[in-house]
Amino acid sequence: MPGGHGHYSSASHVECLPVLRGPRAAQYCSDMHNAASPSALPHHWPRRIILGLLAFLLILAAAGAIYENISEARDRRFSPMSGKLFDVGGYTMHIDCTGEGSPAVILESGLGDTYVSWRKVQPQIAQLTRVCSYDRAGIGYSDSSSRPRTSKVMAEELHALLQVAGIAPPYVLVGHSLGGYNVRLYASLYRNEVAGMVLVDASHPDQENRFPLELKNMEGTWLREAEFLEYTMPFGTPRLMGLCEEEPLQRAAECNFHTAREGVAELKAFPESAAQTAATGSLGDRPLAVLSHDPDKPSADLPPDLAKPTNDAWEKMQEELSHLSTRGTQTIAKNSAHYIQIDRPDVVIEAVRNVVEQARAAQPASASKSN
Repeated sequence: MPGGHGHYSSASHVECLPVLRGPRAAQYCSDMHNAASPSALPHHWPRRIILGLLAFLLILAAAGAIYENISEARDRRFSPMSGKLFDVGGYTMHIDCTGEGSPAVILESGLGDTYVSWRKVQPQIAQLTRVCSYDRAGIGYSDSSSRPRTSKVMAEELHALLQVAGIAPPYVLVGHSLGGYNVRLYASLYRNEVAGMVLVDASHPDQENRFPLELKNMEGTWLREAEFLEYTMPFGTPRLMGLCEEEPLQRAAECNFHTAREGVAELKAFPESAAQTAATGSLGDRPLAVLSHDPDKPSADLPPDLAKPTNDAWEKMQEELSHLSTRGTQTIAKNSAHYIQIDRPDVVIEAVRNVVEQARAAQPASASKSN
């Protein structure tokens, strides 16, 4: 009631006046009035709480970013990059070449993987001929590219890198998983440069249509997990959660924001890359080795009810890949899961050796035909 409020206000002044006189009385009465006001303090507390939480989150994010940057620098200091960086038109790409001889073997990694994925096979292949592993744009030690992350673009970028790095054709292309798309696109775009191919448990362009429908729901989960790594990597969250690789060389190359971001971009572009690969056609009579994982070693990410139908479809598609060339063969890598170059490097090395020898045997005949 207005009257009541006025009475309360005047009464509070009357009650305090006898205690003090003069300026001190006015100040004391003013303080009493403010203390008596029921809405004075509560109005400020929600804002202070929100500002405090925001300040805490900013400090936490800044601390995480500092931790991540220091950790990345430390990892790369103690596990330095091998190979060289080359400018390919406004950004640099990383390539690591060892050995001597022709044809040169070019190792193409799977989705989101760096050159480190070939560490168990490159030293042995280098005893046979020149061999190069590299990081696609935005992956590992390579700068990001503004172009889409499709297999066609990645094949064109690899071509530019090989030219700048002075790695002359002919090439034997070795592609793992998504890398199988990339090397097939390369062979389609630059056919005269390719002497042979090895597909290491490579993706099939029709696999999305032939896998069980339930797998598509899991693919959405995998994408969300990849995006979680992308969004939280700048603040060191995956590193703190133990999601980064334990092996120092691999962690130094892969546990960083731009690699996580490019992995997501490659995953999102996967359907377009598949469509591009489906249109490439055959390899003619070029030597081709198809290496497939052991059917008894299905992906650990799949539940049992999906593992068998998915694996059955994969086996059929792997067999189809061997028909891309009239000289195609298929080998099952016993006791190996998807990463055959890690689980059974000897199988990959032997396949590369065979294709290199076939390519060398065909080189004099090709040269005589062109003369």
